[in-house]
Amino acid sequence: MMFRIGIISDTHGLLRPEAERALTGVDHIIHAGDIGRPEIVDALRRIAPVTAIRGNVDSGAWAREYPDTNLVRLAGKSIYILHDLKTLQSIPAPTSPVVSPLTIFAVGAAAIERQHQSGAQRDLQGPRACAICYAAT
Repeated sequence: MMFRIGIISDTHGLLRPEAERALTGVDHIIHAGDIGRPEIVDALRRIAPVTAIRGNVDSGAWAREYPDTNLVRLAGKSIYILHDLKTLQSIPAPTSPVVSPLTIFAVGAAAIERQHQSGAQRDLQGPRACAICYAAT
């Protein structure tokens, strides 16, 4: 059975219908920051369970419940979530204790200039207010 993970970021308080449609049917949603307002996560939870982090536009009491980064395990895959790849001091090698057995980097911040894929490690950038899905097999 395939486990589908939807990744979204940079909603900035607006969840577009096309993003909701793209996430329909996923088993879990990752919001990689710049949520904008708490109602966005509530709306995503109506689609599937959500793991969210805060981005640079997320402030106020509601945003304090979300971490700056998160490491989650879904469908046997380790996923490191951060909003802006530039805030990571360096990308650990796939064999380092920080990464191993990391499978995926889920990155928000539409300003990311590079994507990297090597072996079992992938970086996924959620385009501005758009959703992408990853099938964990």
